Amino acid sequence: MMLKFFSIIFSFIFISCSNAEIKNKIIQNLKDTNNLDFAFEQNINGNVERGNCTIEYPKKIFCQYIKSNNKILVSNGKSLVIKTKVSYYRYPLDKTPLNLILDKDYLINKIYDLSERIVDDNLINFTIFEKDNEINIFFDNQNYDLIGWQNIDIYQNFNITYISPIRKNRILPRNLFKLPLQN
Repeated sequence: MMLKFFSIIFSFIFISCSNAEIKNKIIQNLKDTNNLDFAFEQNINGNVERGNCTIEYPKKIFCQYIKSNNKILVSNGKSLVIKTKVSYYRYPLDKTPLNLILDKDYLINKIYDLSERIVDDNLINFTIFEKDNEINIFFDNQNYDLIGWQNIDIYQNFNITYISPIRKNRILPRNLFKLPLQN
């Protein structure tokens, strides 16, 4: 009976330590990352778009969509612009879920406090609830890189973004995050 009790205690401590180790590796990876670029696949309510993005922390992103009306998405850290050949939308970044996703300090602080969920042995998921937003952030269970997120966008569309392959800490063009002008 005593042996069984110690086995349960040991298993609990081992699981807690391995979970803390996973969090620490993800947090260190985020701390070590100043920018990243990647290909993406985005599914918004069943409409799939692909392209390439660059993120520079904090809160900057440039995405160029493939085969979609010259669509780009740009944040300079304060505003978010989505521009195509025929449309131009500008939003305050802090009114969008990207405001949280693009803030690595915010993510690090949240990860400290959240419980992770291992999905299919290869994904680590954290669920963030903030200001009427539910955001699921996913990391790779092998290299602890960010590999995607899912959320509800500002139009109440269900959005899943998967990213890969990732390149980190590259030299970026100076004006990459300059907001495009309206046509």
